[in-house]
Amino acid sequence: MYKYNDFDAAFIAERNRQFRAQVERRIDGSLSEEEFRPLRLMNGLYLQLHAYMLRVAIPYGTLNSAQMRQLAYIAERWDKGYGHFTTRQNIQYNWPKLQDVPDILDALGEVEMHAIQTSGNTIRNVTADHFAGAAADEIDDPRPVAELLRQWSTDHPEFQFMPRKFKIAITGAPNDRAVIKAHDIGIQIVEQNGERGYRVLVGGGLGRTPMIGKVISDFVTEVDLLPYLESIVSVWNQIGRRDNKYKARIKITVHEHGIDEIRRMVEERFEQVRPTFGGIDQQLLAEIRESFAPPAFRKAEIDDYTRAYDSDPVFRSWIDTNITAHKQADYAIVSISLKAHGKTPGDATADQMRTMADLAERYGHDELRISHEQNVILPHVHNSDLAAVHTALKQAGLATANIGLISDIIACPGMDYCALATARSIPIAQEIATRFDELKLEHEIGPMKIKISGCINACGHHHVGHIGILGLDRAGVENYQITLGGDGTEDATLGERAGPGFSYDEIVPAIERIMNAYLAHRETEAETFLQAYRRLGLAPFKAALYPEAQANAA
Repeated sequence: MYKYNDFDAAFIAERNRQFRAQVERRIDGSLSEEEFRPLRLMNGLYLQLHAYMLRVAIPYGTLNSAQMRQLAYIAERWDKGYGHFTTRQNIQYNWPKLQDVPDILDALGEVEMHAIQTSGNTIRNVTADHFAGAAADEIDDPRPVAELLRQWSTDHPEFQFMPRKFKIAITGAPNDRAVIKAHDIGIQIVEQNGERGYRVLVGGGLGRTPMIGKVISDFVTEVDLLPYLESIVSVWNQIGRRDNKYKARIKITVHEHGIDEIRRMVEERFEQVRPTFGGIDQQLLAEIRESFAPPAFRKAEIDDYTRAYDSDPVFRSWIDTNITAHKQADYAIVSISLKAHGKTPGDATADQMRTMADLAERYGHDELRISHEQNVILPHVHNSDLAAVHTALKQAGLATANIGLISDIIACPGMDYCALATARSIPIAQEIATRFDELKLEHEIGPMKIKISGCINACGHHHVGHIGILGLDRAGVENYQITLGGDGTEDATLGERAGPGFSYDEIVPAIERIMNAYLAHRETEAETFLQAYRRLGLAPFKAALYPEAQANAA
């Protein structure tokens, strides 16, 4: 992992000192809420429905046991005993008191964490593949580049007051687990003629105008990556719309000007930037790469694992759903589900955070990852330790065997917390998970990604869900639209709206009808819902969703 140097530590300490003084001025009335707003947003502090909310950055989703324990301590000391992990690999505290926030930021600084640029019209927390450095299909670990981007973008003088927020994601594998095509800039590590470089996409995003990112360059060399990205952001910062915040994102700029014109402008800017930039500081990059060197993998017998797998059906089910192949044959990637049936997706209690920290320290080479799917990853666990890990997770209520299944739902906080939300998300997710657990259909249905957003801003990524649910307000009544066929992988596709929305009471039965239609129409048990949808199209699922309309048409 990257370790702060003296500059990093001093920078964080000074930022926290400044914000402490600003909070004191807000509390004594020297600053109005309107004057305080841009200052708090620069430090990740929002004002939500019921209280302030602090969003803490977990750069590229990586943290160690000491950091996870500190997050647990903060949850207990200054919040209500839990935290919420988000689709941007952050953690949010929903109930801090304003006067306590400076102390929280200082506590974060003690373990090399912060809340800078987790809000505001800046370059936000850079996200990455949550299996980075461990995945069997990986070309290269993307986290050194993500860390370089974090350092480049933090307090960048040109990019602090842009037209809107800006999000970057990077993957080092051909299989996209970072949803790079739904980001302002998406980066994929590729190889060309024996040289490693970067495929760069631009103009992706969800929200009220969802768009899939377009390739602006098939290959950017390592030495040119930073000046090329700076050129992209600089061009958008100059020509991006500031007259309408709903049309200010770079996806709209690309749409209005066309990718060819944007590419021309970026190349022109790149020719100006590159000579003065000097490219990536290779010594700095080498030092960063050293921070992400693989752990000292060990050798051990796996007899206990084999016996447990053969004799314990609960352990076997967990292995079959929550374990992913590691680049080391005798290791595994463990996905810890924060989606126990009926619980809030992405929430973890302080005790659960400490359990995960303990497991990382004892069995996982002191590494954890936060996934954009609101789960926690132990990226390096020897197969011989899997049974012990599973036992500890069961005791903490963290051993739900549902990764990638219908109850592994992404959901934004919705109207339970968010001031922007127009409908509830969390109760819908809880009821869907509970219902299909009761029906015992999860494993029969197989791979399924349901994503729920409580408003048009799409923080729940509903556009790229196999089933997407968007909660809206219709004359003061919650109404839920369904989209089908979305995909957030390398084959990214926006879901297709099925038809009129459903009331709160109708939405879970509607999802059940979709699942019954899928089970009735799939060619084989191996055909996934997404494969069946792509083969059949919308018609059979629409017929199942709106049987009365079909009957009237007949």
